[in-house]
Amino acid sequence: MEHYEKDESKNLFLSFAKPYYDFIGKGKIYSLVYVVMAGLNLLLPLGVIFFVIESGFLQNSGAGIIIAFIFAWLVLGFASWMGFQLWWYRKSFIKKIGNAEIIATPVISDLIQTFGECCGTFSFIVGVGVGIIVTVFYLVSPDVFNSIGLTFNVGPLMIVGGPLAGFIFIIVFRFIAEQIKLFSSLVNNTREIAKKK
Repeated sequence: MEHYEKDESKNLFLSFAKPYYDFIGKGKIYSLVYVVMAGLNLLLPLGVIFFVIESGFLQNSGAGIIIAFIFAWLVLGFASWMGFQLWWYRKSFIKKIGNAEIIATPVISDLIQTFGECCGTFSFIVGVGVGIIVTVFYLVSPDVFNSIGLTFNVGPLMIVGGPLAGFIFIIVFRFIAEQIKLFSSLVNNTREIAKKK
């Protein structure tokens, strides 16, 4: 039987897909999700600048709006870089799971938690940063901002609302993630107890 298994593994027709099956079977495929999310964080500022340029918004705006947009875009870029680092750092979570029997459940839990933390971080940084920019530039040239429908209240509202929304994102998503982890722990502990009996 052992001789047959060795011969089968050498058969190219029967084993050429083995690296792929090992890749999805051992949970390595989940690390791709973290890499993709990290990449999307880096692409977000580029997507925003491309969309704004294509829309022609900057061509029809005054100098004050353009300068405010540049500062706001830098804030977005910083938030995106923070998001990239978060997803890239959390990618190491897959290695910690190792060859555990239950892989998908803790990974899904970590993905939910990381997504909430990423949204919360974005909300905090962009809310405070862009809120300060809007407030300062509004005080300098209110007519310009009024012309595009922005009132003075928008800036302070973002400064307060951004961190508040970020905190809610982090807490709610972490709570959901912990419920999934709790379920996974109960299953693992039940299996260990059953093995000892």
